[in-house]
Amino acid sequence: METIDVIALTLGVAWASGINLYAAILVLGLMGSGGYTQLPESLMVLQDPLVLMAAGLMYCVEFFADKVPGVDTGWDTIHTFIRIPAGAMLAMGAAQGLEINQAAELTAALLGGTLAATSHLTKAGTRLVINTSPEPVSNWTASIAEDMAVVGGLWVALNYPLLFIALLILFVVFAIWFLPKLWCALKLIVAKIKGWFGKGSEEPDAPVDNIIENLIEAKSKKLQDD
Repeated sequence: METIDVIALTLGVAWASGINLYAAILVLGLMGSGGYTQLPESLMVLQDPLVLMAAGLMYCVEFFADKVPGVDTGWDTIHTFIRIPAGAMLAMGAAQGLEINQAAELTAALLGGTLAATSHLTKAGTRLVINTSPEPVSNWTASIAEDMAVVGGLWVALNYPLLFIALLILFVVFAIWFLPKLWCALKLIVAKIKGWFGKGSEEPDAPVDNIIENLIEAKSKKLQDD
């Protein structure tokens, strides 16, 4: 594979892993086994039928879990510890197609993990905001759009590497702008939820205060009558 192709694949598999790891593995494995692309030797294991079956099964589970409000956030939380390390490992495996030294492979793993973390946090944070809406249509729309982005992004990375790298740069710029705003939105949501619980804890005290005030007034009136 040419250098630019390997770089695009390295970045592409890391980015896609942060969004939907199982879809990324399934797409690469199917394209490799079908002869649509030539994977580096280190990633040819993705073409193994057992790997494809496992990835397909987990993709089916994620397909449904990712479309249920609340469940999708729990799924993303668990996969924080799966997608990011897997993205780093897949990026390192893709980089081995350049026959580079171990230091460069480690650099690829670090960049891949960072890129996977960026795409994962963007997805997971956006889903938290979407879950503030009670209707499920927005979750379905976001989930389908994410799956299409993974499939389309990897296809572009394998067939038009320069275009993919340009689009990825735009994504990174967008993430740098978007993630701080997303963090502020999440803090407002958490503060609002805390406010609801705070109001709920204050409401039961109100009748008690009224009873105490009534008792004091009654006692004062009785003393005046005496």
